[in-house]
Formats: sequence, structure tokens, C-alpha cells
Amino acid sequence: MELVGPIFEMAKCMGNIPCIYIDHHRKLEERMNNLQSTLDILNIRKSDVDLRIKVELQWGKVVKEEVEKWLQDVEKINDEVQIVRQKIQVCPYFSRATLSKHVAQKIKEVEKINERGSYPEPLVIDRPLTSGVRLQIGHLEGEISIKEKIWGHLMGDVVGMIGICGMGGIGKTAIMKHINNQLLKVPRFDKVIWVTVSKELNIVKLQRDIASAMNEQLPEHELERVEALMEILEEKRYVLILDDVWVRFSLMEVGIPEPSFQNGSKLVLTSRSIEVCTSMGCEVVKVQPLSKVESRNLFLKNVGHGVLNIPTLEPILNCIIDECAGLPLAIVTIAGSMKGVYDAREWRNALEELRQRVRSVKGTNIEIFEQLKFSYDRLKDSKIQNCFLYCSLYPEDWEIPRNELIKYWIDEGLIHEFGSRQVMCDRGHAILNSLENNCLLERVVNGERVKMHDVLRDMALYIKSTVGSRFMVKAGMQLRELPSEQEWTDDLEKISLMHNFISEIPTSMSPKCPIVSTLFLQSNQSLKEIPGSFFEHMHGLNILDLSFTGIMDLPNSISNLKNLTALLLQGCENLRYLPSLAKLVALKKLDLRDTSIEEIPQGIDKLVNLTYLDVYLKSLEELPTGILPKLSRLQYLVVDWESTTLKLKGEEAGGLKKLETICGRFQELQEFNTYMKSTQGKRLTSYVLAVGQPQGYFWLKSNFVKDVILSECEVGGEAPILLPNDLRCMKICECHNMKSLSDISFFHRNETELRECEVMDCKGIACVLDLLSSPLPCSPLQNLEKLLLSGLDKLFTLVKAQEVATVSTLYAPTSPGIFSRLKSFNIHKCSKIKKLFSIDLLRDLQNLERIEVKSCGLLEEIIASEEEEKRSTDHATMTFCLPKLRELALQQLPRLKMICSKHGVMICDSLSRIEVIKCPKLKRIPLYIPLHDNGQPSPPPSLKEIRIYPKEWLESIEWDHPNAKNVLLALMKYREKHSWQAIRSDI
Repeated sequence: MELVGPIFEMAKCMGNIPCIYIDHHRKLEERMNNLQSTLDILNIRKSDVDLRIKVELQWGKVVKEEVEKWLQDVEKINDEVQIVRQKIQVCPYFSRATLSKHVAQKIKEVEKINERGSYPEPLVIDRPLTSGVRLQIGHLEGEISIKEKIWGHLMGDVVGMIGICGMGGIGKTAIMKHINNQLLKVPRFDKVIWVTVSKELNIVKLQRDIASAMNEQLPEHELERVEALMEILEEKRYVLILDDVWVRFSLMEVGIPEPSFQNGSKLVLTSRSIEVCTSMGCEVVKVQPLSKVESRNLFLKNVGHGVLNIPTLEPILNCIIDECAGLPLAIVTIAGSMKGVYDAREWRNALEELRQRVRSVKGTNIEIFEQLKFSYDRLKDSKIQNCFLYCSLYPEDWEIPRNELIKYWIDEGLIHEFGSRQVMCDRGHAILNSLENNCLLERVVNGERVKMHDVLRDMALYIKSTVGSRFMVKAGMQLRELPSEQEWTDDLEKISLMHNFISEIPTSMSPKCPIVSTLFLQSNQSLKEIPGSFFEHMHGLNILDLSFTGIMDLPNSISNLKNLTALLLQGCENLRYLPSLAKLVALKKLDLRDTSIEEIPQGIDKLVNLTYLDVYLKSLEELPTGILPKLSRLQYLVVDWESTTLKLKGEEAGGLKKLETICGRFQELQEFNTYMKSTQGKRLTSYVLAVGQPQGYFWLKSNFVKDVILSECEVGGEAPILLPNDLRCMKICECHNMKSLSDISFFHRNETELRECEVMDCKGIACVLDLLSSPLPCSPLQNLEKLLLSGLDKLFTLVKAQEVATVSTLYAPTSPGIFSRLKSFNIHKCSKIKKLFSIDLLRDLQNLERIEVKSCGLLEEIIASEEEEKRSTDHATMTFCLPKLRELALQQLPRLKMICSKHGVMICDSLSRIEVIKCPKLKRIPLYIPLHDNGQPSPPPSLKEIRIYPKEWLESIEWDHPNAKNVLLALMKYREKHSWQAIRSDI
């Protein structure tokens, strides 16, 4: 403080410049607060924009590029402000003025970005017709010069074939994915084709993948296939991207025309081998490691910028980045494993571990494996590590279904037995999330599958080769013969030969693999027979998967695999015989789904440890009484519920106290009720429970979640039925004594979890719900999302709310919220109903996305006009809003006169498709049509097509605006007669 006075006196003598300097110096905190406030306002606007995008972004729409650029700028300025905050914490006293001036500049930048974020117009536009598939991409750090070089070759006329080379994990595929998506935005090419080739080149698969990308099919004969592919490609100007090529091949032998100036097409290869690219005549573009700055940026993006808030971490962090040697895959993987770690001691320890493992193999081919193994070791838990290694049993670049992988982990005992199968599945998902978060697996297909980077897969197999036991993995390698017996060594732990073309196993072959625990032979469809000697020396076998093979029977030697815990035979359509299973007392899982076995295998009653049994097969004639009670540990039981001969007994099924998933059919309602009584107090994870005679023609296919199917049952009145409290899908067919769903006590509740309901061919149904029959007001269908009514000859209204003298006036107010979440409504062949929705019922349909009405011979009105006229005595326009309706389909309705009254207008801002087929008396489509400032109509923005039949019907339509017809003509699509007949056959 003693220095302040003299400093000010000096400033007076020196003029204005020091004053400006001091002003900057003093205002640093104030400006920083202003910057934060301005940034907060910007981020609020960004949240609003994100929300608008979420609302506006529908199928066929894309976000405007200017909006995407603005969102990127917002992220960028947030990162820059974070860096400013960090600088303030360590800023020297005499640097405050400079930093304050920088903050003032940032305030102006934030304000400009905020001004740009005001978008009065929609944020999305119609998606342009793409010429390929848009690929899922992540952040791409650096590589600007490489991308520009590749792009220059693609846009130029000199180079036709480009080879992108570099070591595994360097970013070749990532670069080309970005370029693939960029190519979709330019009109230069007709088609952009992406095909992953992988290590084992399969010419036939390559040909078919290319043809598939062109929406074409190829003949089976080799020469015809080559010629056909050549002709397909010669018709287009294309870019063909072949990712991960390992060996040279002839373009002519595949059927790929050589790119030239004349045809304007391009071919891009990515490969680890420069020799492969040069030998094929490619212009080589070598991908170099990232620079130090780029490496640091990529590392921070994945580990989080929060580590910079701890000054002692930065030098360690820089050293770890150096050890990654500019390799993007190593940077991302190692950064992911350190995310959330802020202890400097743990960082120092990590650096030392990384240095030791890399130093020991410096300059060798496995250096990258040791870098990546660092992240594997940080998983700590050996079972999670083994779960990661297990993924390497799949073919290279395979998209692995999450649920399938978790089932294997459970079978292998890699997930601790918690008692509940559902808990184990949840644990499996948690492990997968951990592997994804550590960048060891990649999430694909909307999160339903995972993928292992080919370098990480190589690393996993390398890890197994360095320990006592190892994997033999030749999955998806197009093998036609089994590996020679010499390759089946005694140190093999797991063998994967899945997804090949193996057709036979030598009769004398008897591999000596005493410790092999897993054998995958699934999806070798040509494999017909397994010799008896094959399993003689595999006494340690736990998991045997022969699913989707052509085997007709199993050898008797299977009976001696006493350690077998899982026998998987799903999809073996030729399999008719199984030897005795009596000795396989360790067996926990038996999957016989879709085999041709006619009798339950002998000795199944001895499998006291069985927890999983799937016998969903059409050929099975009987499930003998007395077997299920002996399988008391069953958690999962699936029996074909569409079979006419297979039936469950209520008492037997009810005795399985550990059951979590059950699917099957009860012949009698009494048997079903007996089972339901046994389940009181516990919730099943999933079930499909059928009662009565099987029916195979339901419209809504089972999602295999929580379904009950009633068919030809006496339900209601003196025949009560007990339904699960958490029922999600209800299907009712030919239950003729029912008058409404309200005959079942389940529908007297105020709320249920029911999401889908299908009622078909029930001759007594007069209404869907009869609210008068319930002792208390209720809305049992307020969570319903799909409703299908078909073949209900007596149906005259959807909801009955009061007694009336005549059918035509039954439009009393319904219980509020009765269909408030309904998304899809289908009604077919209900010959008595005349008016579909009352105004009160329509009020609840704000989530409705699809209306389909077919073959209802007496239907006259969709929305009851009598009610409209009562409520609108001055003939003012009455609007009906269905904000989420996307599709309205009206077919074969000979008496339909109106959708709503002549004074009614439907406002459907999401409507994309209207279909009117054979509705001769309908004279008006009451769709709200927006007007320009000059009073002329314009098509509703969301509307894409109006399909009609016959074409002449269009001439009879009365339009609310004289120019409406001309505006909508471009959207009209006319059904041909043969097309209509095809539709008619389905209804």
C-alpha cells in the first residue's frame, strides 16, 4: 500500500498511457465478473437453442450449418474462458493489466457470439438427399494438413487412388470417417461407399458389401458376380473407401473399375502397410503422430481440463503425454483411464509404470501394446479385465450385442453370482460402461452394441499370449477347415472359431486340450457332424456353443463333459437328437431354441443346477409332467407359447420360486390363476404368459417384456382373471363373452403400467372401457401408448361414460387423461362404429402420433360433429390440435363423410403423411394451411406426402382456400390399382 501513492504521482508525470495501464490493472476482478455474467447469459441461450433443436429435429431434418458453427463457437469460448480463469490463479502482479485487457476482449467476443445466437427462423432444414451413409464420428484433433491433402486428391483430377498409411491407432480410420461425412455434403459424386475389409480378405464378402452399399444384389457365379459389380460401379461416379486393408488384391478380380480422369471415381485405402498401397498404385498419404500441442489438447479433452487446476500435476501430465508418442489411440485410452484422478502421487506412480513398460520394449512392434496395456492394468479388478479380454473372441471389427456379451460373461462366471439374474445383467452393463468410459470399447448402434478397436483386440490377444494359458481365435476368418490338430495345444484356455465356413471335423481328430474351458463353433452353418472322439480330451470344457450350425445330432461323448455349465444349441434347425444329459450335473444353461428336437432330452430331470432353460421350439411335442419341480433353481424358463401341445401347469410353474423370466402357455384360466397366486409379493423381470388356445396372427409383435395373451377364454363375470400388477402388453383374441376391458378387475384401477393393448375378433365387445362398471372413477389406460382394435363387430364407442338411449348421442365427458399418452391408434374391421372420437376424448390425445382406420363399413365421422355444433352455436371455426400427429391413414371407409364438421380445422404441426384410400363420400380434408403475408396458402412445413386412391377422388374435394389444391398438388402421390389390391389383402 505504501507504493500506491508514488506510483500514481509517476503516472501523472508520464501522461495517459500509465493511467490506461492502471485502469486495466484495477479492473481485472470486475471485468472477470462481467465476463462470467456475459458467459452465463450465453450458456442460457445455448441451452434454449439445444432444447429447440431437440424439439425441431425430426426424421428428414438436419441442423443448419450456421447453428452447428455457433454451437461450436460457444464450446470454444467456454474453453477459452476456462483457460483465462486458470491464468488468473497464477498471474504475476505486474501482468494483471495485460490479462485484464485480454478479459475485456473476451467480453466483446462473448457478446458477439450471443448476438449471433438469436434465431427467429427454424434451426433445422430438410435433409438433402445423401449419397452414402453418415458415420458416427468423434473429436478429431489436428490432422488438418492430412485432411486437406486427401481432400485435394479427391476433388482434383490427377490422383484416382489414394493410400492412407500409418501404424495401428494413428487415426487413419478416424480421418476417413470425417472425410466420408464431408463428402456427403458435396454434389461432386453420386455415391460414397464405405467398406471395412479387415485382416482376412474375403473377395466375395467385399463384393457383396460394395453391392449392398449400392442397394444391389450380385449373382452367385464368380464370373457373373465380377461382371455385375463392374457394371453397377461403372454407372456411378463414386468414392470407394476400403478401410483396414492388409493385403494387395486385384481390382479387376473383384470387379472394381480402376478410377480415372474419364470416369471421375476415386478409391481410398487405409492400411498399416505402405507396400500394400504402393503395390496397388495408390498415391500414398502417410499419417504422422500428433504434435506435442495436439497431443496435449487431445489428452486434456479426454481426461478433463480440471487437472490443470492442480499445478503439481501439469509436469507429470506432460511426461505421460510424451510417453504416448503422439499416438491418438494411446492418448485417448490412457487419458480415459486417468479421468477423475487428482492425486499427484497416483499420477507419478502411473508415469513410472508407463515408463517401465514402454522402455522395456522400445522400438519393437509391441510398444503400442504396452502403452495401451497401461489402461487395461488400471482396471484393477481381474474379472473386469477378463471381461475385456473376452471381447477378443469375436471377429475383428465385430459389432457385439451388449446383451449377448453379458450372457456369455454370466455363463463364464465372470460376473459374481448375486442370486438374481437381473442383478447380474445390471452388473454386466455397469462393466461395459466402465470399459467404454476407459476407452477400451466403443459404443455403436445407438448403444445396443459395442466394438473393439482392432489394435486393442490385438493387444488383448497379446496379453493372453504372455500368461500361462492363451486364446486361439480364428473367428470370422472364412475358414473352411478346422485348424490342424497340432494347433490345438495343451495350453489353450479358450478357442473361438465362430462365423466361419467349417464343414467337417476329421473323424479321427481328438485334440488334447485338458484346460480348454470355452469352445465357440457357432455360425458354421455347413458343419453337419461332430465325431465322437472330438471331445474325449476336453474334460475341462465349461462353455460349448454350437448355435446356428447344421449339426443333426451330438456324439455320446458329450455326456461325459461333467464340467460343462452351458450347452448352447440355438438355431440348429437340423438337430433332432441329444444324448443323455444325466451326467451333466454342473450344467446351468441349456438353450435348445429353434432346434428340431421332438422330445425333452433324457436325464434333464437330473440337472439340479440348471438356472436357464430355453425350449422354444415348434417340434417339441410335450413337456412331461414332473420335470419342472426337479429344476428348482431355474431363473429363466422359455417354452413355446404358440404351441398347441406344450402347456404349463400352474402349480408346477408356481413352485419355481427363483424364476425371473417365464414364457409359456396355460391351457386353462384356472391354471393361469394358480400360477399368478404363487407370484404374489414378487415381480418377474420379464414374461410372456398365454392363456387358452394359441393364436399366431397378432399385429403387435411381442417385445418379450411383460405380456399376457388371452385367446378363446371365458373372461369376466363369474370367470375372474388375476393379472400381473406390472403388465405392459395385453393381447385379447376371440374372448366372445367380454363386453369391454372393464369386465376385468385389472381395469378398475386408477393407473396401470399397460403400454400396449390389442383386442381382436371378440364378438361381444361393445366399448373399450365402460366407466360405469367401475365402482370408483379411474383412468386405467392413461399410460397406454399403442391401441389396436380389429374385428369387433359390436363396438359402437371407445369409452362409455353414461347410460344413453341411443348410440349416436353417446358422447358424455370421459375421465380426464384416459388416453393421455397414446401414440398409435389402429382400428380395423369394426363394422358398427359410426363416430370415432368425442371432443372430450380428443382432448386427451395430445401425444397421438399415428391414426390408422381401415374397413369400418358404417363409420361416418372421425370427430363427432354433433358435439362440435353444440359447442359452437355461432358457427365460428373450431380448432382441434394434435401437435404430435405424424400419420393419418384412412382406408376403405365407404360411409365416411367427414373428419370433423365443416366449421372444424385440425392443427397438426408434425403431420408428415396423409393417406386416403377408397373413401368416396369424404369431401374435405380439414387441415390447417398456413398463409403467407400476401394471403396465399403454403404447404404445412412438416407435410411430405398425401397418398390417395382413386385419383379421381381428388376432383371432388372442397378446399377451405381456393388455391389450397394447387399448393398441395406437389405432395400428392397416387396409388395404382394393383398397389391398392395388395393393401386390401392385408386388412
